[in-house]
Amino acid sequence: MSRLLEKPNIAMSIKSTGSQLSSTVASATAGAEESGTEGTSRTHLSPSVTTATGSVAVANTPAMRHKIDQVLISLVSGAAAGALAKTVIAPLDRTKINFQISKDIPFSFRASLLYLQNTYNKEGVLALWRGNSATMARIVPYAAIQFTAHEQWRRILQVDKDGSNTKGRRFLAGSLAGITSQSLTYPLDLARARMAVTDRYTGYRTLRQVFAKIWVEEGPRTLYRGYWATVLGVIPYAGTSFFTYETLKREYYGMVGSNKHSALVSLVFGAAAGAAGQTASYPLDIVRRRMQTMRVNTAKGDRYPTILETLVKIYREEGIKNGFYKGLSMNWIKGPIAVGISFSTYDLIKAWLMELSHLKRGRHEN
Repeated sequence: MSRLLEKPNIAMSIKSTGSQLSSTVASATAGAEESGTEGTSRTHLSPSVTTATGSVAVANTPAMRHKIDQVLISLVSGAAAGALAKTVIAPLDRTKINFQISKDIPFSFRASLLYLQNTYNKEGVLALWRGNSATMARIVPYAAIQFTAHEQWRRILQVDKDGSNTKGRRFLAGSLAGITSQSLTYPLDLARARMAVTDRYTGYRTLRQVFAKIWVEEGPRTLYRGYWATVLGVIPYAGTSFFTYETLKREYYGMVGSNKHSALVSLVFGAAAGAAGQTASYPLDIVRRRMQTMRVNTAKGDRYPTILETLVKIYREEGIKNGFYKGLSMNWIKGPIAVGISFSTYDLIKAWLMELSHLKRGRHEN
């Protein structure tokens, strides 16, 4: 009897198990159908989303590549232009700085030639380019940043956009480009001045030694001594240089009826821009050199702690002509040469790289 009573229980358990399995299978099938439906809908939706994203990416990529190419071309062209220009005039630059910082030696062409001769006799021909490594370390990033910043400031300020003649904005774009580049590379300018006014026996042997000695003996703030005098000077210098060059090119294009010009024209316009810029900013160039090299000239008892005190000291002891414009005639020689080479080289290299960029882009499109 006990065995007979146990059978219904077995049957009931089998039935219940079967019903559970069937319900599980049914729910799984329904879930599969729903997931299949969702997967199908997702499959149908995904191409449209992918296509939209792809079209946006395709639309943005050429424009972004073009902008990046323009910035890189400006950087490379500016760096090459600055390096070539400064290397050519390095001996004249060193001569000018030595006269600028000394109040006891009057400047003349004869004295400058004598200085070059004495330097050559004592230290050799390479000594005429002493400090040029510091100059290159500074001028390569400085010129690259300056020319690139000028292009960007022109775009931001909409200089001469759609044929308009915005002279004030043209000057402002040049000034802002000068401030941007000078602010980012100023310690290198100070190091160059220190190396230019010392010899390899009593001064600094390497650029790294300049920074190390200044940091330890004078403190890190010294690396920006004379910065504000430099900024005040670069506003008229860069503003006048870029303004003069761009204005001369604009007038020339109007006369010849073409936007193309030769390297000689660029050289002449750049020389004129350099002469104008140097004349406009020269007194503040004297001030910054005195402040930058103050520690080197402590034996003479010269102290130039601030811009105002430096201006007053130079005026009282040396006057306007022999103080603020000392060595200007040398700058009228080296300045136009340097700026002329710089602007013409920049235009030539930029045009060449732009042409290569267009050819490369055309190959990709084909």
